[in-house]
Amino acid sequence: MASVKPADDFDPEEDAKVLRKAMKGFGTDEDAIIDILCHRSNDQRQEIESMFKQAYGKDLIDELKSELGGNFEKAILAMMQKPAVYDATCLRKAMKGAGTDESTLIEIMCTRKNDELTAIKEAYTAEFDRDLEEDLASETSGHFERLLVSMCQANRDESYEVDEGEAESDAQELFDAGEGQWGTDESTFNMILALRNFNQLRAIFSAYEKIAGRDILEGIKSECGGSLEDGYLTIAGIALDTPAYFAALLQRSMSGAGTEDEDLIRGVVSRCEIDMVYIKAKYLEMYEKPLKDAIEDDCSGDYKKCLVRLVGDD
Repeated sequence: MASVKPADDFDPEEDAKVLRKAMKGFGTDEDAIIDILCHRSNDQRQEIESMFKQAYGKDLIDELKSELGGNFEKAILAMMQKPAVYDATCLRKAMKGAGTDESTLIEIMCTRKNDELTAIKEAYTAEFDRDLEEDLASETSGHFERLLVSMCQANRDESYEVDEGEAESDAQELFDAGEGQWGTDESTFNMILALRNFNQLRAIFSAYEKIAGRDILEGIKSECGGSLEDGYLTIAGIALDTPAYFAALLQRSMSGAGTEDEDLIRGVVSRCEIDMVYIKAKYLEMYEKPLKDAIEDDCSGDYKKCLVRLVGDD
């Protein structure tokens, strides 16, 4: 369930007028910007952006960039992008320049659905005139590269059907590919984790635990390492409990010294119109603290207000 829903009685002309007033003249009315943009769906924000240019002959994104700053600006600009464009932008940033941000590649490529991945690939080409699969292959290597290329095909079975016999067979294959032999046959892990629907994966993991005497997460940790391990764990985590995966991601972004603000922004912006209500409930269950309180403790100013509005301040 989403924490941000389309506004009732939506009037893009009136919203554009309020935003123009908030940024006109000396000073900026950040509260007005938050009140409008954090209470509109992404589709409605696209309409507001179009209406703003039609009404005032100015680009709303450029105006926001000139009036805002810091993490508040980053959060607002993330909200203003279409989801596929935002994900494509994050992926490009993760691969551009020296070094590669593997955790961002994993988070996006291993958690998005087929239609989302297809849209991301199209947006990546449209925005950067580059091929996402080619960039992923050039920036990674080995079995981790193969996993990301598999995800890039956007061809997972997304039915809800479960075949218990096939689940037991796949579970045995996973065991034989890992703990049942010397070394690990990563191609078997890749094939099963990349193709099976999430209901089927849960059945496979249940059967695996009976065979191996420990759960699949422990099995992956014992057999793999590095980014490949993280990728496999992400797919397994999403299949087992999607809200728990994102609750843990948000917690990691706010734990330790400093805040991983880009991870926090992406986690909130990408899920607020999908399942943030469930993520909040899982966060409270896992960390015995409301997500809103964690954000308020870790962030400040208009940035804090923005994120709290997106997750819902209930």
